[in-house]
Amino acid sequence: QGQLVESGGGLVQAGGSLRLSCAASGRTFSSYAMGWFRQTPGKDREFVATLNWGGGITNYADSVKGRFTISRDTAKNTLYLQMNSLKPEDTAVYYCAAERRPYGLGSRLPTQYDYWGRGTQVTVSS
Repeated sequence: QGQLVESGGGLVQAGGSLRLSCAASGRTFSSYAMGWFRQTPGKDREFVATLNWGGGITNYADSVKGRFTISRDTAKNTLYLQMNSLKPEDTAVYYCAAERRPYGLGSRLPTQYDYWGRGTQVTVSS
């Protein structure tokens, strides 16, 4: 049974940066695509960025492309999301997740992910 724990969220001014981390424990996720999603009250969880199992293919939502970077350190079993040039509309709870099946490319659909962290709050003030 694996567990994902996010950290690194907080309050930042518009234009600032944060780096989110997602530490995996209990099992290795090196053979699984992983992703970052976010959610605001009353809205569905939305795709932010994914990374394929091999780490060479990334996928970003249009709203974050050019500002966010997803990466992983397999030795540390940790996934990262570097967020630059933050905007107030980036305010949300951010979740990391591991895809259900191994060797995937990283789906944009939250329903394709089985393991989820509890989330970390990111608040961007204007």
